[in-house]
Amino acid sequence: MQTKIGVIGGSGIYDIDGLEGAKWVPVDSPWGDPSDAILTGKLGGIDMAFLPRHGRGHVHSPSTVPYRANIDALKRLGVTDIISVSACGSFREDLAPGDFVIVDQFIDRTFAREKSFFGTGCVAHVSVAHPTCPRLSDACETAGRDAGIKMHSGGIYLAMEGPQFSSQAESLLYRQWGCDVIGMTNMPEAKLAREAEICYASVAMITDYDSWHPDHGAVEVSDVIKTLQGNGTKARDLVTRLPALLGGERSPCPHGCDRALEYAVMTAVDKRDPALAAKLDAIAGRVL
Repeated sequence: MQTKIGVIGGSGIYDIDGLEGAKWVPVDSPWGDPSDAILTGKLGGIDMAFLPRHGRGHVHSPSTVPYRANIDALKRLGVTDIISVSACGSFREDLAPGDFVIVDQFIDRTFAREKSFFGTGCVAHVSVAHPTCPRLSDACETAGRDAGIKMHSGGIYLAMEGPQFSSQAESLLYRQWGCDVIGMTNMPEAKLAREAEICYASVAMITDYDSWHPDHGAVEVSDVIKTLQGNGTKARDLVTRLPALLGGERSPCPHGCDRALEYAVMTAVDKRDPALAAKLDAIAGRVL
């Protein structure tokens, strides 16, 4: 199998520079329209696909991002590895604006989103005990360090609904829970990538200290935007180093991300909803 890297760009990242043969490709999905067309091309000889999570011009709020359509579209394009890049607030003094965190755990506090491709007529349960791929996460960390970015390995991402930022009470509560960063978009994205059997890594770009910090009592949007611009440049530098690290030949994932559905589907074959099964052709065709 050949490696195909998918990058989902968050706030401040709406394209990727340097792609050979770059073109925006619309992808039809039975789960609705993706956030935007997908920018495809080659980088360092490796196939790449870039999807702006909020759409070009930032038209989708965190709650209205079509997460299922986005993951399905990337799967249909043959993406084997997804790197999620997103802006986040920090709950720790040593995780400063401008630093990047390689997230390895999530606490999902979102409530207004469809979180699974499966449901009535085709029930499946996948494990998200370890929701990110260590192999892919290590490559992102190495690429970031090589790009001169201050990287932090491992962290708990609190996914909030938004679009408002946290109250101070919420921010202090999440710190007590041991969370490291807070964002609005990695859930249900990471869960859906697992259902789609695609390796997933999360790169959190810190823009602010949320609202807990005594010297930064509130999230100032003007400051966030200023940091976003610098983080966007760093993220592009990180991404350009990934093809050389991941290579063109794709072996089976040593952590089983690409086999997450092996024993997940519970519904008997004769009881499956044909309409839902048809929608799952790209996501779960391997096991259905």
